[in-house]
Amino acid sequence: MTYTSDTAPKAPGAPDVLGVGDTQILPVTPVASAPPTPAPPVAPPVRPDAPSLEDRAIGALVGAAVGDALGGPVEGRTPEEIVKRYGGRVTGIVGPFHDDWRTARPLAPYHKGNGHVTDDTLMTHALVRVYESVRDHLDAYDVADHLVPDLIGTPRWIPELEAEALPLQRIFLAEKWIVARLHYGHADPREAGVGNIVNCGAAMYMAPVGVVNAGNPDRAYAEALDIAGAHQSSYGREAAGVFAAAVAAAFMPDATPSSVVVQALRLAKDGTRAAIEAVCEAAAPLRDHESALAPLRAAVAPFDTVGPDYRNPSLGARRPSRLHAIEELPIALGMLLVGGGDFRSTVLGSVNYGRDCDSIATMSGALAGALRGASAVPEEWSAEVARASRLDLQAPGAALATVAREIFTRDRARARTHEQAFTAISAIPALAEAGAR
Repeated sequence: MTYTSDTAPKAPGAPDVLGVGDTQILPVTPVASAPPTPAPPVAPPVRPDAPSLEDRAIGALVGAAVGDALGGPVEGRTPEEIVKRYGGRVTGIVGPFHDDWRTARPLAPYHKGNGHVTDDTLMTHALVRVYESVRDHLDAYDVADHLVPDLIGTPRWIPELEAEALPLQRIFLAEKWIVARLHYGHADPREAGVGNIVNCGAAMYMAPVGVVNAGNPDRAYAEALDIAGAHQSSYGREAAGVFAAAVAAAFMPDATPSSVVVQALRLAKDGTRAAIEAVCEAAAPLRDHESALAPLRAAVAPFDTVGPDYRNPSLGARRPSRLHAIEELPIALGMLLVGGGDFRSTVLGSVNYGRDCDSIATMSGALAGALRGASAVPEEWSAEVARASRLDLQAPGAALATVAREIFTRDRARARTHEQAFTAISAIPALAEAGAR
């Protein structure tokens, strides 16, 4: 299907079309002299076998955690290094890349592997707890008022440390930034992300925003951009919005991998849009993740600032730009297309891609889980990750679905109040004119 969007600006260097099968043109509302009378809303048809909100929410968060755990041990590696270390591609849960994991990388002495989740999942679950506390839409101030205190105030089991510790002690430098800027620097939360490393740090934990705004990609995009302002800027912040929108789109009753990509492209801006378009065009004719590894990397390379040596980025890496994009989100969407939404294929493609593959698999796992529900995630993986990480993987999704229903009820009430107010406001000139006559 070939997708083009007449509503989204074409980024510099972006290809003209995105090939993923049959042609679909996103609708453009014509300019009319008078606004048309809106038709009453019609609920889209629902397949009898469609997963419920709760099932999709659990699928999204369990899928994200499983992808994270599978990708953790090979993060930062090339596909060739992965094959050499494990004697072939990763096909499930594996042990650490280094047997001496405590000392192999002093900067990150973490037990990655053996089913342990990383900071991607720790941050995702922390954001769920913020939603459980606020029970409404979030903004950047909620990061300062709720997320930061959660990271520095309550010890939790950290699988990679094999100990209880404050989440702050595990999260990466780009996430520690929000604590330094908001708790110690008292920065305006809406601007605190400016100056941080531009990476996938905010995007990697935005799946809950998509769940809360299930079926409403536009609202998910806007909310994630607001939240991410406390953490990221430039294309790092943009990716957070687009990923949340993609998760929200995956909840649609008739959602497919292609429809998720269409919604992502409709909303994405600048280099993020161009990178997604290039990667998904490369992914369109591919049907197995082994054949996708090199073409997808080649497609995203012009937009990626890190460069070919992931462990040794250039001086221009991770700096603000309108021409570039994080690598993780376009690759996650590309692998979703290659795998046809199948969880196992999608996530294993993301894992064996290497580089920042725990975050890539976190994102693609969330999307595949949201599309097909919790049963799509292989139980032998989810059960072992839950056991090894000492986490209840299903509870956050179930809790978030409850919060999503509450927020939707509030949104309906707010919409009715606005409708009544706008109806009264718009009638005032007509009444005044009638009185004058």
